[in-house]
Amino acid sequence: MEKDLSNYRKSYEKSELLLDEVPENPLELFQKWFHEVDTHFAEDETNAMTISTIGLDGFPKNRVVLLKKYTYEGFIFYTNYESEKGKAIEANPNVCLSFFWHGAERQIIIKGKVEKIADNLSDGYFESRPRGSQLGAIVSNQSEVVKNRQQLEDKLKKTEKQYQGKEILRPDHWGGYIVKPVEIEFWQGRPNRLHDRIRYELQVDYNWKINRLSP
Repeated sequence: MEKDLSNYRKSYEKSELLLDEVPENPLELFQKWFHEVDTHFAEDETNAMTISTIGLDGFPKNRVVLLKKYTYEGFIFYTNYESEKGKAIEANPNVCLSFFWHGAERQIIIKGKVEKIADNLSDGYFESRPRGSQLGAIVSNQSEVVKNRQQLEDKLKKTEKQYQGKEILRPDHWGGYIVKPVEIEFWQGRPNRLHDRIRYELQVDYNWKINRLSP
């Protein structure tokens, strides 16, 4: 099988990113970009982000998760702590997040360290989820081999009966993580592949060093 993709071309011309116009804190620029993309561009899920971890086998692995909250402290998402992703994070908390918003011709790459959030915060988010999603968190032994789809469906029906008329509490193996950034790079597509790249690096005094990078 072979397919030549060298003719795929796109000219990036929608915006610019100038060093003398960016804020001192990258979270403020993130908030601005997120709002602009969410408001003006037809992204299916603006909060979809790729998280990269180093697995127990030594290989990096990427997958898409949903950002559920961001603050000046970092970026929060939820998952199964016992999943392949959770085990990788437990062994190596250094991760990378990335957002690519093709409509806006923008990308953000975030290096950071992961921590579990407080149990009460995970409890609060779990309570806000649809009941079906709550049941799914209990039913799925995420990343483990399953015989077939029917096995999952049967387990879901059994669990639905077990919790019928009852409150569903968050299982201990499921909850939130926060990625605390140490470096954030903003990429804005520009014509002739001379893209704008602005990198923020966290310093020991918790201020941010800002540089323009060559595309």
